[in-house]
Amino acid sequence: MKRITILTTLVGLGLVTSMGRPVAQGNLAEIEHVKDNLYVITGGGGNTAALVTDSGVVVVDTKNPGWGDAILTQIRTVTDKPVQMIINTHTHGDHVGSNIDFPQPVEIVAHTNTKTNMERMEAFQSTSGRQYLPSQTYQERLTLLDGDNQIDLYHFGAGHTSGDSIVVFRALGVAHTGDLFAWKGVPYIDVGNGGSGVSYPKTLLAAADGISGVDTVIPGHSPVMTWADFREFGEFNRDFLTAVERGKAEGKSSAETAASLNLPARYANYVMSRGTLTSAADNAEKIYAELDQ
Repeated sequence: MKRITILTTLVGLGLVTSMGRPVAQGNLAEIEHVKDNLYVITGGGGNTAALVTDSGVVVVDTKNPGWGDAILTQIRTVTDKPVQMIINTHTHGDHVGSNIDFPQPVEIVAHTNTKTNMERMEAFQSTSGRQYLPSQTYQERLTLLDGDNQIDLYHFGAGHTSGDSIVVFRALGVAHTGDLFAWKGVPYIDVGNGGSGVSYPKTLLAAADGISGVDTVIPGHSPVMTWADFREFGEFNRDFLTAVERGKAEGKSSAETAASLNLPARYANYVMSRGTLTSAADNAEKIYAELDQ
């Protein structure tokens, strides 16, 4: 992939402001060419996709608060067209945090449940902030644009949250999965925003079976992968759930089950802990609680 690296220099003593908000000095973002008119911008939170069309740019996810200028700087290295649409894959601040940095008019699109989740976020409580909530929502599938720029949004059920979208760039065979598939390892299950460890593998495998023509994946927080990696991630979560259900049936505590997982060797490269909120132990505990409901 062609890579363009830009250091966005932010003047001032440690902090400057963007749209009246503090921005960390020295935001570093990189833009990589994925296919044809599609790019991915890394750094500052979740991966941002940018599709350049004849009329404007479609952005998928906007990173942490304060990264809007860095995203726009990267986009300007490949086009001078304006950002006309933002698609948010889910509600978390490292994916919707810089929505409010983009000049109006801009259309915001997301799943219905994601809009509900976003409405609870402080950033979208003010009059100006509410302009950056989704103006177009959907339940199961939505098609945007047409021809070579067609974008299909899919929702197959709860997983990372209750409103995860998979964004498919149809003509390119590329999907942006948001944090439904963020990395190869145990996922973060946000039960406060409707996430489900029990439904997670069913949702992933339904997507793997239900979406055709995709060979390339932009995960939520990892380098570009393949659709085979996405399916494998679904199988990992299925096997993880089976192991946790087995441990519970044997009378083990969730901690004991997490400590004695016996997963297939093909998952040896999967990261089993990324901190207290994203670990085998945490996910096992959440699955136990779901099974007890």
